[in-house]
Order: sequence, then structure tokens, then C-alpha cells
Amino acid sequence: MLSRALLSLRRLPHTPKPHSSFSHHSVVFVPPRITSQHRHYAAKSTVDEKIEELQELYATAKDEFEIASEETDKKTVYAADDRAAAQEELAKLKEVYEKAIGEEDGGEEIVRRVGQRVRELDAAVKAMEDRAMED
Repeated sequence: MLSRALLSLRRLPHTPKPHSSFSHHSVVFVPPRITSQHRHYAAKSTVDEKIEELQELYATAKDEFEIASEETDKKTVYAADDRAAAQEELAKLKEVYEKAIGEEDGGEEIVRRVGQRVRELDAAVKAMEDRAMED
């Protein structure tokens, strides 16, 4: 005798319903269709990859600037080394940024999305250096 669970499984359309007891008809069960659950996204463009790289460099340079600014304000013995580290990270950022905006493909997009932050950080580092020279 077939259980109710087996009777509820999908059958081919031409397959007759089984009776309450086994008969000479066989039931063919079709497994459910398996579909892909993966979403397909467009690959990142080279501009997006370059912007991501610039954002990482910016984050590092900004962290170094914040540390250097704090040490400079406190006039600690580490201030000069921290300012040098901030200058170094800013130089790396500016080098990659200048190279990226010089490329034909995507330079304008990079300037639009990253340029303001680079200029602001550059100005902030210069202001920090000026503060340090005054003291």
C-alpha cells in the first residue's frame, strides 16, 4: 500500500493514479527541477577597481593623518614620525590618483568620485604641517 506522502509526489501527466493497493500500473516519480540560486552580476569595471584601490589608500592615509594630528596637537615625541608617516601615505595616494586620472578610460569618473576627498586630505596634511612649524 502506498503512503499518502508518496501519492502527493509529482507524477508524469500520462501516469494513472495508483489505487489504494498495488496494481499492475507503476508510478513514475519525477524529481523537482533544480534551478541555480546564483545571482549573476556584471564584473567590476577597471574604473570601479581603481576607485576601490583609491578608497583603501585614502582610508590608510586618513588614519595616519588622524594619528599624526593628534600627536602633533599633544606635542608628543612621536609627532614628527607620525607626520612623516602621514605624508608618506598621502604621497602614495596622490601618486595612484594622478596616474588614474591621467588614463583615458574613466579619469573623469575617478575625479568625480574621489577627487574631493584627496584634495581635502592634502589640504589637511598641509595645515597640520603648518601648525607643527608654528610650535
